[in-house]
Amino acid sequence: MLPPQALAAAHPTPGRPRVAVVIPTLNEEEPIAAVIGAIPRDVVDEVIVVDSGSEDRTVERARAAGARVLIERQRGYGRACAAGAEAARDCEVIVFLDGDGSDRPELAPLLLGPIFRDTHDFVIGTRTGGQREPGSMNALQIVAGYGAGALTRLLYGVAYTDMCAFRAIRRESLDRLGMREMTYGWNLEMQMRAARCGLRILEVPVAHRCRLGGASKVSGTVAGTLKAALRIGVTFVRVAFERRDRSTPVRDRVTEGKP
Repeated sequence: MLPPQALAAAHPTPGRPRVAVVIPTLNEEEPIAAVIGAIPRDVVDEVIVVDSGSEDRTVERARAAGARVLIERQRGYGRACAAGAEAARDCEVIVFLDGDGSDRPELAPLLLGPIFRDTHDFVIGTRTGGQREPGSMNALQIVAGYGAGALTRLLYGVAYTDMCAFRAIRRESLDRLGMREMTYGWNLEMQMRAARCGLRILEVPVAHRCRLGGASKVSGTVAGTLKAALRIGVTFVRVAFERRDRSTPVRDRVTEGKP
């Protein structure tokens, strides 16, 4: 059952935009069915799982849970997200979330509400501003989120507090961004480009928990953490030094709080 604040946030109407949820996966057989089952279908029209070569039963369980499954032969977090978004061409809003169960799919209405009400174009869950289960985020993830936010504020006047995967964006806004990053820098690139394009951005505190099963590909190992950190750093430098489109001014600073 949805929390009352989530139910109140979306105010779904018969004329609401069509919404797709995109979930990139790699060996998530334990949590994936529960993740899909928790997605509120009164505000979501399609669930797309993009699998990057799982060696377990992720694909079978995702299909059994009712998701549309795409197989992406080339690995890459951003590549999977991009493929899912491209497959949802008939949807006007895209929600991204991880398939490990750490995000809370039932809170999707908190992200969708501001978009449905046309007050924002891009809504990001912030784990640092919400209730976190002990151990669900490590110190490096917290510091990286604030650090990247401080740097985007210097560049674009927009300060984020997290690089959470749980986010919602208008289709037309996503198309404007010209996303290029196909690995772990996808989330940061989206936030930087959204700030530079002047999208109406909102951060909404969301609850976060430890993954429901399997092993993390990033924070689970030192090598994975370092690889992701390097990729995120390279992404920041690349996007920061791109030629800025001066015809698209920054309109709003990111705001944090209730939608």
